[in-house]
Amino acid sequence: MLAPPHGGRVTPSYAATAIPTVETMHVTSHITSVSWIPSEAVKGYTKPAFTMGIAHYDEPPPDSIDDLAALRAADAFRFAHRLEAWAEFDGGALVDHGVDGGLIMGSTTVRLGPLGVTFAAFSLPDLRAEPEIGDGWIRFTQTVGGRTAMPLPRRSSRPPYMRLQSPFVWTTLSLTLHADGRAEGALNGASPFPRHWVYDADDTLAMKAGLTDYKTWAGQEGTESTPWGDEDSPVLVTAAETALEREMSALIMRGGRKPVIRTLEAGSVLVRQGEPGSSLFLLLDGVLTVDVDGKALPELGPGAILGERAVLEGGLRTATLTATTPVRVAEASPDAVDRTALARLAQGHRREDSLA
Repeated sequence: MLAPPHGGRVTPSYAATAIPTVETMHVTSHITSVSWIPSEAVKGYTKPAFTMGIAHYDEPPPDSIDDLAALRAADAFRFAHRLEAWAEFDGGALVDHGVDGGLIMGSTTVRLGPLGVTFAAFSLPDLRAEPEIGDGWIRFTQTVGGRTAMPLPRRSSRPPYMRLQSPFVWTTLSLTLHADGRAEGALNGASPFPRHWVYDADDTLAMKAGLTDYKTWAGQEGTESTPWGDEDSPVLVTAAETALEREMSALIMRGGRKPVIRTLEAGSVLVRQGEPGSSLFLLLDGVLTVDVDGKALPELGPGAILGERAVLEGGLRTATLTATTPVRVAEASPDAVDRTALARLAQGHRREDSLA
């Protein structure tokens, strides 16, 4: 897969398995989404259940997926979605095709002291549109989802003005297969909550939903505002951050000193180029624009580590970072991460070099 500029939005394109014969090209590929609840993502009156340990946040999924069934058994995600497809082309013309995959629903465990109760999930019927067929390509689109069986009391605009059922979660994936062996996967839509990560045909993390919106999700009235009611939610897609950033994220969030969680409205400036500053930032949710000397660089999505160059290079910010969506960041002291690791990160973050 061609790597986009760091943190930029991405439409993934990755190599499929191509098995040529004398007259035909057989192309197979797959795409997988994994949905999970990241730290500090829950807001409002349900948050105490998470902070008290009754419910739980999820650890970030791995960089690559070896065994979805094992992750499910470990209660490592809320649900997963797999879309698998194949197509056979003869001289560039489509002659046959097939599609498989679907929902892999997780479960939710609630604990009261040493006792735990696990709630199985309720699945909605998979939605699979008729494939789109073009000149030398075919595109498959699939939506899967469901909800946990655990009650989630929430307000409603309809009598009796209170709902106990949890809202629905879903993702909509597409996979385009080409006669030359290429495959393109995309996250076309998703529920506003929880976090959705997408893995390519190599089962490697490739992109993610850039924004979670717990309030909108918790206000869901039923299936009307879901794909089962003919209304999908658009999704802001960003590139996956680096593996080094994911390692450093764990240090910032689970190290010795708890970071300060900050929220910014769209349009707010997190840091301004040339101003002093020594804090490190972990972008938990939302998208930031990067501006160096008045020139725009690729946007940053969740998981990006920010501010390391000010720590290493004299204490002045080297870029202006502005929220293009509502944003949540974790602000940590500069000693939260080893300086050697910060130096490695800074070497890959010289984003202004892409302007040369």
